[in-house]
Amino acid sequence: MSHLRFETFELDLASGDLRKGRTLIKLQPQPFKVLVLLASRAGELVPRDEIQKQVWTDDTFVDFDQGLNYCIRQIRSALCDDAETPRFIETVPRRGYRFLSMVEQLAPPVPAVARRVMLAVLPFENLSGDEDQEYFSDGLTEEMIAQLGRLNPQRLGVIARASAMKYKRANKSIDVIGRELGVAYVLAGSVRRGANRVRVTAELIQVSDQTHLWAQSYDRSVGDMLALQSDLAHAIAGEIRVQLTPAERGRLARLQPVDPAAYESYLKGRHFWNRRTRESLEKSVQRFQRAIEIDPGYAAAYAGLADVYLTQLDANYLPPRNAFALATRVILDALRLDDTLAEPHTSLGHLRLHEFNWAAAERQFTHAIELNPGYGTAHYYYGNLLAALGRFDEAIAEADLAREIDPISLNARQNRLFILYLARRYDEAVEQVHETSEIDPTYLGLYYDLGRIYAAQGRYDEAIAAFQKVGVNPSRGSTVLAALGRTYALAGKRDQALKVLEQLDELSSHGYVSTYELALLCLSLGDIERAWALFAKAYDDHSSFLPFMNVDARLDGVRSDPRFKNIVRRMNFPV
Repeated sequence: MSHLRFETFELDLASGDLRKGRTLIKLQPQPFKVLVLLASRAGELVPRDEIQKQVWTDDTFVDFDQGLNYCIRQIRSALCDDAETPRFIETVPRRGYRFLSMVEQLAPPVPAVARRVMLAVLPFENLSGDEDQEYFSDGLTEEMIAQLGRLNPQRLGVIARASAMKYKRANKSIDVIGRELGVAYVLAGSVRRGANRVRVTAELIQVSDQTHLWAQSYDRSVGDMLALQSDLAHAIAGEIRVQLTPAERGRLARLQPVDPAAYESYLKGRHFWNRRTRESLEKSVQRFQRAIEIDPGYAAAYAGLADVYLTQLDANYLPPRNAFALATRVILDALRLDDTLAEPHTSLGHLRLHEFNWAAAERQFTHAIELNPGYGTAHYYYGNLLAALGRFDEAIAEADLAREIDPISLNARQNRLFILYLARRYDEAVEQVHETSEIDPTYLGLYYDLGRIYAAQGRYDEAIAAFQKVGVNPSRGSTVLAALGRTYALAGKRDQALKVLEQLDELSSHGYVSTYELALLCLSLGDIERAWALFAKAYDDHSSFLPFMNVDARLDGVRSDPRFKNIVRRMNFPV
């Protein structure tokens, strides 16, 4: 035993460190020893005289009572615990103390290597002669990235899908790709699909000298695709000498064949989900639902469906409570079928964030990262949670991890940009916009972020131009339109702002409009009473931006208002 973990805290017995997530919490040596003793005997009453014997020496006996009381106060302060309603340390008067939380004893970590081996899975080439089968080859690429990313994350890092897919049909040599992605190995392959059979050829290439270390062909039925992916993962792990953990070997051994039609529908669902348009998300829902109808035991399809609902929530395409109900049901189904997947734990953390259940959200995100440290989406949403709580340094660190996993991903970069915006580091955020636009100048979503930054800096004309560049078609969502209206009001263009408000009111009569964004527009127009009525409704609705209310610079002028304080108090932000 070298580490003790309880909730989001971890005690490193060797270094004497207490950490919450990645944050080091200051705790002096004597209080640390008392905390270790109590935590190592969680649930038991530890008498005061035993604490004295274990922690204090004979020459401190005179000061023991005062010293122990001081230690307990320091521990409670470090853990944000309350003596009256304790979560961690219970006082049993005149007898001793009891540690209340469940504690997990962790084995010593495997010694870290100087650098993880980094691998990129290039998009599998579709040799079927049918462009309609692109989703199949793309889906195999995505599944191989997921499989390999879970093998041994401490020793093998796998570049995420978004970055790998940038090289689809790219006319670049292996050494150039390896240099751009910073990888030592590249897995390349092809797929040729018939009616019910699929032939996959894969080869592992060492970037340094472009040596072909291993090559293999597989001829299987479509229904055996999961077993095929397991075989590939084992073979590649052996070639680059990555030791599989017993748990991972067991997980791969338990993989069951999936119905070919369900697998095909699942791949189409992922294909449409990755496009992220309103129309493609609706198609994605249909495909995942079809996969579940065909194979009700297919956990990945439930997780995929949850991802779509949560993406629709983020984009304000679905009312939050509708999205919560839909996503919760399929997340729980996915966890019931396979709780070793990082994806449904991440989705559940996302839900808990919007329910203002901060501790539960953090537990789900950290557990997802334990299951698959290479799952960039878990780092992405964990960063959002940390930002909502004002823990910006930690949030940016998570965003950096997501970007490291997926170096070319626009989503990972935009998430870091969002956190910089919330942290009011506007100059850095503008630099991030320009850096990201160099990767894809056609990505209009960046201009929404740029508009928010310019508005925060008082550069209203530039903000208006940025929002207009995104496009403000109400049928595609109200978020950008509401931001444009608010900026009109701040710029003194009241008539134009009122026109936008009229459009949004009309839109809300037959569709969903974020009450939070609408409240911000009313606030900027000076309609204070309506603004606070809308903010109250946003709380009741769990409007998608509400978790960030406490760090939203747009509300700086009303923080002293009792109505603001009341909403924040009801959201139960941790101290």
